[in-house]
Amino acid sequence: MRILIIEDNRRLVANLFEYFEPRGHTLDAAPDGPTGLHLATQGHYDAVVLDWMLPRMDGTELLRRLRQDARSPVPVIMLTARADLPDKIVGFRAGADDYLTKPFEFAELEVRLEALTARSSRGERQASSLLRVADLTLDLTTLEVIRAGKPIHLYPACRTLLRLLMQASPAAVTRERLETALWGDDPPAGDLLRSHVYDLRRAIDAPFEVKLLQTLPRVGYRVAETDEGSGEH
Repeated sequence: MRILIIEDNRRLVANLFEYFEPRGHTLDAAPDGPTGLHLATQGHYDAVVLDWMLPRMDGTELLRRLRQDARSPVPVIMLTARADLPDKIVGFRAGADDYLTKPFEFAELEVRLEALTARSSRGERQASSLLRVADLTLDLTTLEVIRAGKPIHLYPACRTLLRLLMQASPAAVTRERLETALWGDDPPAGDLLRSHVYDLRRAIDAPFEVKLLQTLPRVGYRVAETDEGSGEH
């Protein structure tokens, strides 16, 4: 695990390094709230160990900013001498995933961190079912389509086209591949694909300033943020 320790007690931090590093874990440390928040948002950590009483910004304020402003899902365990239930409730409501009171055993902290990172890994695998291009998302599990926070209703053919285009993004998908996905080896007469693309564009692009669904002449279609070399026909 790569762990960030946000704690102003230097002796405790040194003891944590002595315990965790020989066991194969990588640790970084921050002695105050602003430094800890910066490292937590800019670094890539498997978990954060967070003290409550920190210089310049306390742990609960750091947590709120981490969750609400930075939108960080990194697992956080609060490590504090505050053992009363009201304090624990405040910590959890601020965004903590776990709460361990001082004094504590290093082995227990390690086990709790391992459990948190295991749950986080399972969550990341579930999140892989979410396709995203710019502010457009398609959840492959629920089939929910959202753009800029607004739910978008698509009928099945358009949803199939959108899934293929988002999975390939930013590359283009040929007309032949899209037609095969919809109708197999027996596409209907006429240019029904173009009609479906028109409906899809009207649903995901018409209400928004930035257009994502692009036509590449003699190639096919793509969903991407850039419109270089694209057309709208």
